[in-house]
Amino acid sequence: MAVRPLARPPCSTPDSVPEPRGGSGQGGGGSAPATGGAALRLDIQGLRAVAVTLVVLGHSGVSHVAGGYVGVDVFFVISGFLITSLMLREHAREGRIALGRFYARRALRLLPASTLVVLATLAGSWLFLGPLRFADYAKDAIASAWYVVNFRLAEAGTDYFNTDVPPSPFQHFWSLAVEEQFYLVWPIVLIVALKLFRRRALLALPLLALAAGSFALNLHLTETAPSWAYFGSQGRIWELAVGALLALVAHRLDSIPRPVAAVLSWAGLAAIGYAAVAFDESTVFPGHNAVIPVAGAAAVLAGGAAGGRYGAGAVLSLRPAVWVGGVSYAWYLWHWPLIVIVPAAAGFGEHDGPLRLIAALGGLVLAWGTLHLVENPMRFHRAFKAHTGRGLSMGLGLSAVTAAAAVVTVQFPPVLDSGAAQQDTRKTIAGASDPRAALVELLEHPAEKIPANLEPSMHDVAYQRTAVYTDDCALTMADEKQTQPCLYGDTTADRTVVLFGDSHVAQWFPALDAIARKHHWRLYSLTKNACKVSQLTIEYNGGPYSTCDDWRETTIDKIQELKPELVITSSSNSAKLWGEGDTATEWGKGQAETYRILQQGPTRVLTLLDNPWPKNNAVDCAVAHPDNLSECARDRSEADPQPAVTKAIRAAAAAEDVTVIDPYDWVCAPSGNCPVLVGNTMVYRDYGHLADGFIEALTPVVEDELLRLYGADLSRRPGA
Repeated sequence: MAVRPLARPPCSTPDSVPEPRGGSGQGGGGSAPATGGAALRLDIQGLRAVAVTLVVLGHSGVSHVAGGYVGVDVFFVISGFLITSLMLREHAREGRIALGRFYARRALRLLPASTLVVLATLAGSWLFLGPLRFADYAKDAIASAWYVVNFRLAEAGTDYFNTDVPPSPFQHFWSLAVEEQFYLVWPIVLIVALKLFRRRALLALPLLALAAGSFALNLHLTETAPSWAYFGSQGRIWELAVGALLALVAHRLDSIPRPVAAVLSWAGLAAIGYAAVAFDESTVFPGHNAVIPVAGAAAVLAGGAAGGRYGAGAVLSLRPAVWVGGVSYAWYLWHWPLIVIVPAAAGFGEHDGPLRLIAALGGLVLAWGTLHLVENPMRFHRAFKAHTGRGLSMGLGLSAVTAAAAVVTVQFPPVLDSGAAQQDTRKTIAGASDPRAALVELLEHPAEKIPANLEPSMHDVAYQRTAVYTDDCALTMADEKQTQPCLYGDTTADRTVVLFGDSHVAQWFPALDAIARKHHWRLYSLTKNACKVSQLTIEYNGGPYSTCDDWRETTIDKIQELKPELVITSSSNSAKLWGEGDTATEWGKGQAETYRILQQGPTRVLTLLDNPWPKNNAVDCAVAHPDNLSECARDRSEADPQPAVTKAIRAAAAAEDVTVIDPYDWVCAPSGNCPVLVGNTMVYRDYGHLADGFIEALTPVVEDELLRLYGADLSRRPGA
C-alpha cells in the first residue's frame, strides 16, 4: 500500500508581549521591543504576517507555496524571542519573574479567542462533518483546551491506517500546545539560571543544552517516527530555544553594523521564502530541513534591530503587513476550521479547492471581530489585568467550559440517515448453493442508500481491527522482527498455511482464519505494513524502506524453516521504487525471485492480486453521500493504481508456475461497477483496504476457490 506523507497541519501564532492600548495601533497583537527601552519592533509584526499568510495559502492548496507550513517554525522562533525578552525585562525591572503573573498573561492572551473558536468548530463539526469521526473530534477539542492535542495527533499519525483520514478541524492547535509545553519548562529553567549565574552569557548554557538535545531528538524522530517529530514538543523545543537564545543577546543587536544587519534581515526573509516555495508535502520535515526557516526567522529578528530603512524591516513595517500581523493569532485560529468545514457544508466534495482559499481569506473578517470584541476586551480588562488569581481562574474556567461542552455534545452525536433494509450479505452468500453466483447478484444490484440494517456499523468498519492487528502481528513501518507467534487457525494441526506480505494480505485474515479452523490448517500471519513480497527496495519517508528489506529476508528464512504446504502472498501494488529503474520491471524481477526462493520442496505459492481501489476513502464518501452511493463507486477499468505492476506480477507468477487469484471478480460486478456497499455490508474500510465484514461475507467464495485448487488436505497441485 502507498504510504502517504503526513498532511502539514496549521501552525499556531505565538503569543505577543502585551503592550499599552495605544502602542502600534494594533491592540491585540502588538510586537515587542528587543530591549527594555527600545521602540516597538513593527518588523516583527510584519514577519508574523508573512508567516501566517504562508500558512494560510499553503493549507488552502496554493501549490506555489506548498511549503507554507514552515510558517510554524517562524512563529516558534518569534515566540521564543518575545516571551524570553519579556521575562528578562521583568527580571531587570523587578528583580524577579512572577510565574503566576506570567501564566495569567498567557491565559488572558490566548484562551478567550481560542475558546470561542473551539466552541464554534465543535458546532460546525456536529452540523457538517458527519457522525463517523465526531467522537474523535470532540476528544480533540478537549485535548486542545488542555494543550495536549499534539500528543493525540502524534499517536494517531503512527497508525498506518490513518494516512488518508481527513484532518481534524482542531488539528491546528497542535503547535499552540507545543508552545505551552515549552513554557511550562523554560520560565522555571530561566529563573533557576538567573539565580545561579550573574553573567548573561552563562544563562545560555541550559538553553543550549535544551536546544542541542531537542535538535538531536528531532533528527532521530524524523527518521524513525515522523509524526512524533512533527507534532511532538520534544523535537520542536529547539526552535523556540533559538528565539530564546537570540533574546539573551538582544541588548547587542543594535550594535550590528547597519549594512550587515540589512543584508542579514533580507537573507533571512529570503530563506523563509525559499523554504515556502521549494518545500512540499514530500519534503522530509522537520529534520535538518527545518534549519532553513528557523535560521531565516532568527536572521530577520537579529538584523531587524539595526537594519534601518535598507533592511527587510522597511517592507515588514508597512501598514498592511503590521495590520495582518496584529490579527495573525485570531486569523490562524479561524482559518483551519473554515478550510475543513466550509467545503463540507457547501457539498463541493472533490471540487472544493477554490472554496478552501475563499473560506480561509474570509477568516480575516472573523479574526478582526475576534480581536476587537473578544481578545482585547478580555486581555486588557482591569478586572483581570491587575489580578493574577482572576486571570488564572478565568483561564482554567474557559478550558473547563470547553471540555464540558465537548463531553455534552458527544452524548448527542449527529445521526446518519439510513435507507431501507437490504439483504444480509453474509447470510445470503453463506446460505446459497452457489456462493459465487449469489455474490455476483449482490454486486450487480448494490444499494443506493446506506441501509438501516448496515452491519457492521460505519464506525466499526472504519475503526475496529482483527486479531492480526490487536495481537501486534501486523508489524509497523519501524519493526523488523516478528516477536509474537502469530499462529491462528487450528494451532494443533499438521498442515500449515502462511500469509506473507503487507496489509493487503492481512486484510484476508478473517476469511482465511475461519477456513483454516474448519479444515484443520495452522495459519501463520507474517505481515508488515506497506512491505512488498517482491525483492525490491521501495521509498518510505523520503528514503529507502530498509526495515522492510530486513524483515522480508528474515521472514523468508522463517517460512523456509516452517516448510508450509501453502504460502499465500499479496501486496498493495501502489509504491514507488527507491533508486533507478522502471518500477514495474524491477517489481516483476523481485517477485519472481521471491517465488523461486519460497517454492521449494512441498511448498506451493498462491498470489492474491491487489484488490480494486475506490475513488477515495470509501467510508468518508459513503457518509458524505448516504443517499447516493453511486457517487462513491468506481469502474473496474480505473481501479488499479499501477496496472503495469499488476501485469509484471502476473508474468512473474506464470514464469515460476505460481497460481494467481484475481479478487476483482469478488469486488466488482461483471458490468465493471465496483460499489462501496454490497447488500448491508461496506466493501471497503478506507481508501484501499477491503472491510473486515465484507471479507467475512466472502468466506464461502474464498473457501470454494482454495479447495478447488488445493483440496481440503492441501495435497492437490493446481494444474496437475
